[in-house]
Amino acid sequence: MTDETEFWQLIDETREAAEGDPVDQAELLVDRLLALTPDDVIDFARLFEARLARAWRWDLWGAADLLLGGAGDDSFDYFCCWLIGQGRDVFEGALADPDALADLVPDFDEEVDGDAEELGDAADHAYEQLTGTPLPELGLPSRPRSRWPSPAEPSTSTTPR
Repeated sequence: MTDETEFWQLIDETREAAEGDPVDQAELLVDRLLALTPDDVIDFARLFEARLARAWRWDLWGAADLLLGGAGDDSFDYFCCWLIGQGRDVFEGALADPDALADLVPDFDEEVDGDAEELGDAADHAYEQLTGTPLPELGLPSRPRSRWPSPAEPSTSTTPR
């Protein structure tokens, strides 16, 4: 898995099979990642984390805060994981115009949607099951997690990078 097209295909296939349930999607994603090589899982993790870094923006955080009825660091992180899990069109659309999220995901339910912590950990779980060791450091600026340095604050950019 070295390219973005394969990354998004895997995201779409697991979301569709899970019928939009982020917990089920994460479980299916781990299963699919287990069929790959450890290097491919690392590639997937890099692609996932790079998208998280792109989403770590104040304007998107504001949209998440409105949709969720409040969003702290962790809930915004899980929201970004969920956003990636919605697929390329929704993800890129949200980055282009966070205010359009209501149109991009018209059936948003704050009780079910917007929280995909497990999806963000899928590559970690798959890699550890494949190798018996934790996923190595990816060397990317990323969301605040213990093994990666966290950005001081979200980007102020309103233009997708």
